[in-house]
Parts: sequence; C-alpha cells; structure tokens
Amino acid sequence: MESKLLLAHTEPDGSLAKPALEALAAALALPGELTVGLVGGQAGPAANQIAGCGAVRFLAVTGAAFAEPRYSTDAAAAEALCRAAGAAIVLAPATSRWSRALPGVAWRLGGRVDTHATSVAIENGVPTVTRWFYRQRMEAVLTRSQRPWMVLLDSGCVPAWSGPAGMADVETVAVESPQTRTAVIGVRAPKTDEQTIRPDAKLLFVAGAGWTKKQADGAVHGPEAESLILGFLRSAQASLGGSKSLVDLSGEGEAVLRFMTHMNQIGQTGSTPRHAKGLSTCCHGEEPHVVGWRFVNQRRAINLDANCGWARGKADVLYVADAFAVMRQVNQLLGG
Repeated sequence: MESKLLLAHTEPDGSLAKPALEALAAALALPGELTVGLVGGQAGPAANQIAGCGAVRFLAVTGAAFAEPRYSTDAAAAEALCRAAGAAIVLAPATSRWSRALPGVAWRLGGRVDTHATSVAIENGVPTVTRWFYRQRMEAVLTRSQRPWMVLLDSGCVPAWSGPAGMADVETVAVESPQTRTAVIGVRAPKTDEQTIRPDAKLLFVAGAGWTKKQADGAVHGPEAESLILGFLRSAQASLGGSKSLVDLSGEGEAVLRFMTHMNQIGQTGSTPRHAKGLSTCCHGEEPHVVGWRFVNQRRAINLDANCGWARGKADVLYVADAFAVMRQVNQLLGG
C-alpha cells in the first residue's frame, strides 16, 4: 500500500472549503496511510475540522506569505510538504490555486501530474484515475508508474467528507518564503445579488438567444428579459448559464444580456456543470449545448417549439410555452 498526501489550502477564516473536503473523501477511499498537508495563514482550525478523518499526520506551512494565492509561495509550500510527507500519491482539489501551482511542483519533484480527475480507485492492485476527454464525450482510466503522482480532483464528483471535529496535532514544516514579485493588496468581488455563477447552487438556469429576439408583438424586450432572469436568480439563488449562440451575440452587434459573458457558456465549447437540477429557457436543445448538461440530474426546458431538441429525449420535462410569461409567473410566486 502506497502512502498518500492530501494537499489543501485554507480559507481566510482558517477552515477548509467543500472542494478540499471532497478531495479528502477521495483520498480516504484509497488504501494506505494518509497525511494531510495544509497551506494558509493558519492551519489549526482546518486541522481540527478534519481531526476525525483518520490521518496519521497533519503537516502545515503557515504564515502571512502563504495566506494569499501566489504561484511562488504556493509552489514552495507544496514542495516542502511533499518532501516532508514522502508520499507516493498526492491528491488535491482542482482549485485555481492548486491547478496553477502543482504542475510545477510535480516537475520539481521529478513526478507526474494529472488534472481534471473525477475519481480515484484501486484496480488490479494499482491506483487509477478517471477523467473525461473531448468535452466529456470519452472517459479514460489512467495509471502511472512515476512517483510522486499528483492528482487534481474536479469539484462535484465525490460527496464531501463529513465527520467529527477534534483537536489535531499539527507539525509545522519550515519553508523559507521565496522572493516574490507580486503583492496582494485586496480583493474585489461582486455583490452577492450580482453573482451569476454559483457552482454550489442546486439549480442551473440557462438562457438561450431567444430572450434577445423579437417576441410575439414584433419587438425586442431586452430590459424585461434582464429583469426577469436576474429576478429569478436572486430569488432562487440559482446559477446562470448561457448557450453559445447567446454569448456570441456580443460580438455580432446584436442585442445582448449585459450580465452574460463567455464565462457563463454551457456546452461543448463551454463548461460542464454538475447541478442537481437544470432549467433551459429559449434554447433549442442542440447537441453541442446539451453536452454541457451531461451531469445535470434533472432537466427541464421551456420552449415555444414543441419539436425542438429538448423534446427528443434530452429533457425530462418540456414546457411548450412563452418563457417570458412563465418566468413572470414564477417570479411572482417566488416573491421577486
């Protein structure tokens, strides 16, 4: 049985976020002794949060220099933790922070790294990693002989670890803070009611280009479309997605939804979310768009065309109706 290391960075309050707890659950599914390596301004709260996970050691690199995401400091901390743990397999959540730093750490240690993994397991006595290729159209199971083997696990693929807290004995790993050329002077984030991308939301609301087209009265109702969609997102705390045809309108000089960007794009050339439920509005359900719904458990759609792609086995429920009228009524029911 090979030893394993879980790498996690702490949140500003010192705790571990959901992606780290998901990676912990994946690490516990593999045999072998588990060491937890923590990076952040402080590690005590995070270590105590998962004290009951069964890890044999808790290592930490802490300090003001390691509180903020930065390649140089994150790479130095991860390298020090990997050397101190001596683990053959290193698991980490695929956050932007680790996705940026760990490939370089793998090179420094003479190991290998695999990104966007969806699961880890033991097959025929060797550890394997599952991931998707070609926009989630092909699934592959990989194994490597090189060690250390670093694996970045995508969020939403494994139930987050949930167990008793306690008091963990944390070993501090000394690492000299490298010379940096960047300084974090603050964080600018949108207001909560302006946030449109919510990965942890239970519902994904997807808007299609039909919202910006002429309606039954022959006019375009862009401002009303924005009001209806934003009102629903605020009331339901849903996440917003968009079809490629809609997000591309901004480059074609046509009416657009001002809050919609390519970051919201769902589909073959966009993102592939993992929300429990999805509601598509004014989308025709073409295959490239539906590819992005592969992991959405319950699919519903609103479209005036009863013969659109959603009606051909791609949606659990299709409402043949005007999305404007439906969302007006829904927002009234939600008190929006």
